[in-house]
Amino acid sequence: MATELTWLGHSAFRIDTPGDKRIYVDPFLTGNPRCPEAELEPERCDLVLVTHGHGDHVGDTVAIHQRFECPVVAQVELRAWLTAHGVTDDGSAHSVNKGGTISVAGVKVTVTHANHSSSTPDGAYAGESCGFVVELEDGFTIYFAGDTNVFGDMSLIGRIYAPDVAVLPIGDHFTMGPREAAVALELLGVIRCIPCHYGTFGLLTGTPNALRELAPPGVEILSPEPGETVVL
Repeated sequence: MATELTWLGHSAFRIDTPGDKRIYVDPFLTGNPRCPEAELEPERCDLVLVTHGHGDHVGDTVAIHQRFECPVVAQVELRAWLTAHGVTDDGSAHSVNKGGTISVAGVKVTVTHANHSSSTPDGAYAGESCGFVVELEDGFTIYFAGDTNVFGDMSLIGRIYAPDVAVLPIGDHFTMGPREAAVALELLGVIRCIPCHYGTFGLLTGTPNALRELAPPGVEILSPEPGETVVL
């Protein structure tokens, strides 16, 4: 079974893995103007990953967890907040921090650095923003940068984890835009990129075509429509 990555609008993604696991990343579904109606009610979920505490990333995490009793992985302070708001206490097995790697639901998840702020929908401190490197059952690796600008240590992420595809924000204003994302691609050394965090609201002006014009030679920019699945 191939890896399938479905963009749900904004920074929300669904991964269907070679081992038939379903993972949601930053599941901002309810209230997401780009999320197709057919995607608002998940059919199943084996794991949720949350990069930081902002409402447009935490999204439906608690509801999905309570419906499917699936693990939720997040940075330490955010994971504690989620536990206090309805995510079952797991003895901190899924409470991780930057540089840490855990195996859960048959995949390996490593927490990486990101440059961004992080607070919860009620204004509580949520630690630091982060990204994830997700290594699937067959070794295929996806880097979710989370909300961030470009930073030089992306070269270390490329060197250590060698992701097969990078998911990068390009909207500008709250995250990096296409100009910085193009440099991020150079630092990471990836050959495929799926942009996100664009087009949701008027302030997010970056576009995939702008990134294509600036990206290093040979890098493929995949830009599915919301609800569309890319087979990787």
